[in-house]
Amino acid sequence: MIKTVEWTDDGVVMIDQRLLPAEELYPLLKTYEEVARAIEDMVVRGAPAIGVSAAMGIALGVKNSSASSVEELDSDFERICQRMSKTRPTAVNLFWSVERMRWAFKSARREGASSDDIKKRLIDEAQAIHREDIESNRRMGRFGAALIPDQATVLTHCNAGALATAGFGTALGVIRAAVEAGKRVEVFADETRPFLQGARLTAWELAKDHIPVTLITDGMAGHFLKSGRVDCVIVGADRIAANGDVANKIGTYMVAVAAHENNIPFYVAAPLTTIDLKLNSGDEIPIESRSAAEVTHFRGNPVAPPDVGAANPAFDVTPHRYVSAIITDRGVAREPYDTSLRALFESKDEG
Repeated sequence: MIKTVEWTDDGVVMIDQRLLPAEELYPLLKTYEEVARAIEDMVVRGAPAIGVSAAMGIALGVKNSSASSVEELDSDFERICQRMSKTRPTAVNLFWSVERMRWAFKSARREGASSDDIKKRLIDEAQAIHREDIESNRRMGRFGAALIPDQATVLTHCNAGALATAGFGTALGVIRAAVEAGKRVEVFADETRPFLQGARLTAWELAKDHIPVTLITDGMAGHFLKSGRVDCVIVGADRIAANGDVANKIGTYMVAVAAHENNIPFYVAAPLTTIDLKLNSGDEIPIESRSAAEVTHFRGNPVAPPDVGAANPAFDVTPHRYVSAIITDRGVAREPYDTSLRALFESKDEG
């Protein structure tokens, strides 16, 4: 299994996804600031992986704190949490993870824990978040595999695999689970401009797993959806509103519209931690805007004239009417999402 991010006694280790597929490098990050910059610079990306990395960054920052009292440690902890919260605005897993670490810290304080005990508690909590994410992905895969027909060709956009999570994956986890169940599956992978997550990451993961994959440019998706070559679409998500509107990598909306026009199921795979019931619709989801240089350049090389400006929203929102089903780690939700998604949270609480 690909180790996207890992806790060690010396710091946080993560695969540098900017270098793939040419180079597989695992830098050791020794401070919480290095972890925060890794999230901002997309060394690590994907909503669940961002959440896990943020938790580990917080644990690392607290572990390295020189605070001489619990009160001083509390001040350091809050500063670290604030720094992590500012790294990426769209992926809600980040904020869920920060709040969970806050809960662990406050619980330890209420119990009268010492500074050393609090540090250990936060390390344990970060490792639990990591472990639970992998377990969540595997449950999601089992739910979603039932929706994938045998001998299917699946189209996916961006990377929602092991690299976007602690391991196994959301959308690619469903594909992996279908293959593990004995189904024959082929994949069309959109390249996903401007960061090329589909070309560099999804294709790399699937090739390593010996799952047949064909790389296509983003502009080819409509052609293949209309041609009858695609049986279903499955993507991940960075935030899902209470009504089922889905924020995912820029370009997802166009794929969803084309799938709907051609009567092809469009599935979204995401854990409950990606669902934000506080937001009524996708209109309330903050959309990150990244550097224009990611569009005008690739790995430092210009691909456009120097005097041309560029827009670079990192995500778009797909309205729930285009979403056939949302596959979660607690089951599959369908319209009306404002009730089916809440029901999944209620079943989690009962469990």
